[in-house]
Amino acid sequence: MHTLAFLEPGHFHAALTLGTPHPNVREEIFVYAPPGAELDDFLALIDAFNRRAENPTAWKPVVRAGDRSLERLIADRPGDVVILAGGNDRKMAMMRRLHDAGFHILADKPWLAGPDGLDDLRHTLSGGPLAVEIMTGRHDITSRLTRKLVGETEVFGGFDEDKEGQPAIEISGVHHLEKMVNGAPLRRPVWYFDVRVQGDGIADIPTHMVDQVQRLVAAASGAAAPPSRLELIAARRWATRVPRALFARVTGRPDFPPELAEAVAGSELAYRCNAELSLRLGAVTAALATRWDLSEPRGGGDTHRSVIRGTRAEIRVDQGAATDYRRRLLVVPRGEATQIRAALGRALAKWQDEFPGLAVSEAGSGWEISAPRALASGHESHFPLVLADFLALVEGGRWPPGLAADTLAKYTLLAHASAEANRHAG
Repeated sequence: MHTLAFLEPGHFHAALTLGTPHPNVREEIFVYAPPGAELDDFLALIDAFNRRAENPTAWKPVVRAGDRSLERLIADRPGDVVILAGGNDRKMAMMRRLHDAGFHILADKPWLAGPDGLDDLRHTLSGGPLAVEIMTGRHDITSRLTRKLVGETEVFGGFDEDKEGQPAIEISGVHHLEKMVNGAPLRRPVWYFDVRVQGDGIADIPTHMVDQVQRLVAAASGAAAPPSRLELIAARRWATRVPRALFARVTGRPDFPPELAEAVAGSELAYRCNAELSLRLGAVTAALATRWDLSEPRGGGDTHRSVIRGTRAEIRVDQGAATDYRRRLLVVPRGEATQIRAALGRALAKWQDEFPGLAVSEAGSGWEISAPRALASGHESHFPLVLADFLALVEGGRWPPGLAADTLAKYTLLAHASAEANRHAG
């Protein structure tokens, strides 16, 4: 049995790992954090999981409130696993301390808030206790099926480098600062809007996007890890203007704090949360874009679009108003439609044991692949799956092949992109 310790859980992702019980995790969990709103919000979400009518949990938080949380946790050693999801400016240094003290670490992305911290990252990934990201995108059913499709040569072919300069992979998405989580309005800590602490648009969502590029290239090559190093082509970032009224609703604080004064003009905060990156992995080029809007549309949510161009077929993933904010997976042939359709049918039949209930139907000039609702669980449900995977790795006692190298390559690229954007802005 594992005993979980949570260190300064300032981001709601920490609590989401406890959305469902785990048979190998004790109900008693330990929380080390300063007293205040962030600790209160974490405990409130845990209490909501315990009190819900359907599938309630039974977590029993043991709170060790006070200063010097890291030092007290290391001294107490309440368990073998520490979960981190809070400010990103100190995260990597804290992870190194925990790693050297012998703890396994499951930490929310991003691990770096900017170009600094790579030395601590290399040290933490060099061996010993595990350090793994909370990377929920790997559990999304459309992402899993997309990787499967890219690995099917008779369906996808190989990555296509278009003569007109189109990248082989395009991934974009829109998130929202004001949103609902577990049926209640999300409250974000004030530091979330400080890019020196949270990180800017390059540091945050692109961790997921670059991870997806790495896994797609690995799937196509049949290798456990991408065969070539990541190379940055270009990077830029820009701001979303956050009105004071929205900032107050999201944080519970009536005005912008003094530490954000340099980014405030009148009644708006310039929050540099948006980014575009282009990169190359071997012969494969990718274009990534992420944007934060203010509030979720009524009845809506985040949006997503992926286009993966193959020599035989193009794979598309769409999520937005047109799809009722559910992800839609399409395969569009680029020739030999009859043969590609037959190959797609064979692939889906082969995957039925792993993904029971998959179906394919005509959609325009291609085909839509649909999964039953039991497989298409929402984003919040992926966090306990990440925890379960992590604990399985801990119990296995060794690093998965390529995990450390992939993680280091990704953050090295993002640190380079952040430095380039800083120079461009200057």
